[in-house]
Amino acid sequence: MNRLSLIAQEGALKSYFPGSKVNRKGDEELTWTGKVIPSPLSATYTLRLQYKYKEGAKVYVVEPKPLALAKGKVVLPHVYSTPEQRLCLYYPSGNEWDTSMYYVKTLIPWACEWLLHYECWVATDTWHGGGIEHETEAEKQANKAKEQLNDESKSTK
Repeated sequence: MNRLSLIAQEGALKSYFPGSKVNRKGDEELTWTGKVIPSPLSATYTLRLQYKYKEGAKVYVVEPKPLALAKGKVVLPHVYSTPEQRLCLYYPSGNEWDTSMYYVKTLIPWACEWLLHYECWVATDTWHGGGIEHETEAEKQANKAKEQLNDESKSTK
């Protein structure tokens, strides 16, 4: 696997998303911020992709913030962090993405696909995007607190 240079990544990002912003620090760090519309019926979202050498790439939904939640839910599905809105787009140990791949052909389209599944989840309360369920520790605590409140309100009725 040969890592693509960040100059090549920057060029592709500017070509595919001419109105977006790209900040690059040599071949060590790159941050891209751009707007996407996952489908003709979708809202407009602002995404931020951050890449740091040896840390990998992270993708966040910057706007809207906070993202709406499905009825009765307290956390977003398939994210690393609900407050940060950091998306889980692939299984890291599954070799689905690596630094030899263009962001414009992998991470950004995957983020758009995540957003489509998110919009369906908000409407139906069912996640159809597949993936492996996971929660951060803070989200586990939030879910546990919500369950305790629900149990307490049921016992007082």
